[in-house]
Amino acid sequence: QVQLVESGGGWVQPGGSLRLSCVASGRTSAIGHMAWFRQAPGQDREMITDIAWRDGSTGYADSVKGRFTTFGDSDKNTAFLQMNSLKPEDTAVYTCAVRTKLSPKYDYWGQGTQVTVSS
Repeated sequence: QVQLVESGGGWVQPGGSLRLSCVASGRTSAIGHMAWFRQAPGQDREMITDIAWRDGSTGYADSVKGRFTTFGDSDKNTAFLQMNSLKPEDTAVYTCAVRTKLSPKYDYWGQGTQVTVSS
């Protein structure tokens, strides 16, 4: 089992920045990938970033590429999502998730944190 706790959400004006954190505990040695997902009201959940825990390689959805950056601190079992140039359409609940080394899908999920971008 891997437990995940996100923090750092809140309200920000358009053009502003926020940094989200996701702290993992439990069987952290099993982590293969950590990802950030988001879901806005009435919309499907979207995977926006993914980081491979062993080598730090990352991937981004087109909707956030160039504005969001994900990085990890494996010593602290923490993943970060730096969000810059935020837009109202980035408003959503952001959730981190873990895919273990032997799993093809994300099995462990945090509780989510709300990000609201508005003036």
